[in-house]
Amino acid sequence: MMKHAWDSYRQYGWGHNELKPIAKKGHSTNIFGNSQLGASIVDALDTLFIMGLQDEFKDGQEWIEQNLDFSANAEVSVFEVNIRFIGGLLAAYYLSGQEVFKMKAVALAEKLIPAFNTPTGIPWAMVNLKTGVGRNWGWASAGSSILAEFGTLHMEFVHLTYLTGNPVYYQKVMHIRKLLAKMDRPNGLYPNYLNPRTGRWGQHHTSVGGLGDSFYEYLLKAWLMSDKTDVEARKAYDDAIEAIERHLIRKSNGGLTFIGEWKNGHLERKMGHLACFAGGMLALGIAHTCHESYDRTVLKLGPEAFKFDSGLEAVAVRQNEKYYILRPEVIETYWYMWRFTHDPKYRQWGWEAAQAIDRFCRVSGGFSGVKDVYSSNPTYDDVQQSFFLAETLKYLYLLFSNDDLLPLETWVFNTEAHPLPVLHLALQTGTLL
Repeated sequence: MMKHAWDSYRQYGWGHNELKPIAKKGHSTNIFGNSQLGASIVDALDTLFIMGLQDEFKDGQEWIEQNLDFSANAEVSVFEVNIRFIGGLLAAYYLSGQEVFKMKAVALAEKLIPAFNTPTGIPWAMVNLKTGVGRNWGWASAGSSILAEFGTLHMEFVHLTYLTGNPVYYQKVMHIRKLLAKMDRPNGLYPNYLNPRTGRWGQHHTSVGGLGDSFYEYLLKAWLMSDKTDVEARKAYDDAIEAIERHLIRKSNGGLTFIGEWKNGHLERKMGHLACFAGGMLALGIAHTCHESYDRTVLKLGPEAFKFDSGLEAVAVRQNEKYYILRPEVIETYWYMWRFTHDPKYRQWGWEAAQAIDRFCRVSGGFSGVKDVYSSNPTYDDVQQSFFLAETLKYLYLLFSNDDLLPLETWVFNTEAHPLPVLHLALQTGTLL
């Protein structure tokens, strides 16, 4: 599957951010601005390396050496570029030892730093790589920055300081943490929106799915990545999860555990595919629920979001939530649960998902998302997402590999599945601070 996805991209989309596997041409979205940054190459590198696809890895490395430059007049998502590009380049560097990846990661980080030039130090969602001008998404609550976006920079930026000795990256993300620690949180929950000008929360919407998700993941992973010495991060994580358990985690009438969303003072009994990474984070009944969301469809692939009310459980109700865009979160959870428990059902579930993806998403020019997982002949969205190569296929591969491939004692995966090594006391000694 990886070879088919990569070879198709190599043939039809090389250098573009992503691939349209049916039209057989390059594809891009607004998160990358109007740039050709080869997102799929950077995102896929460590997967190629881990799978032993050395020729493909060398091809990617060559393209990066010759073509990857960040001087484009392009407005990009700080969060997406951080997790996919900086994360991907750092992981490729740590796995292969090739200096070029470290150099490119640092060059790109320099382009993201101006996003932090706000009155509060909470970064803008977007930054222009050429001019350094930042702004927020027009749709975000009253000009706010988004919790999952500014809260998902920590791992990569700590590693940048570790590798360069330049404290600025570490200081930027620690400033965010300190600011959040001082703020009042309604019901102990973190709202998804924070205004970078005023330092006040936007509308009170809390979610472990989109807009919130990887913020919580990075609190836990900051602690793990510090060799469990960053107790501040662990405490923030424990407090956040306690509030989530109290206010958002419920059991449905049919006995399924789910994580709802808090909106304007009440609980919405709905869970997003993006929240399904939390099975691995919490190792709860969530993994079972997310598997049910796959099992209850015609294609055995999970919808984007699913409800728990009026007799329908773990099922998408609205047409615009029935799509599957090759997302990794459910398989990510299966992998963690396999590593934690070695219960064979997780490999079984992963194999079912792999077969379903191969059967319903594979097209002659790569892999495509589908628009309705409840339809027996689905229509394609014609996008091969870069995270399909970075995450979905990597987690599937790891699910069927031995535990000594990237052991969790020594590697922590960023939210785009890029493995970064645990830093043994490197930042705790005070030498870099």
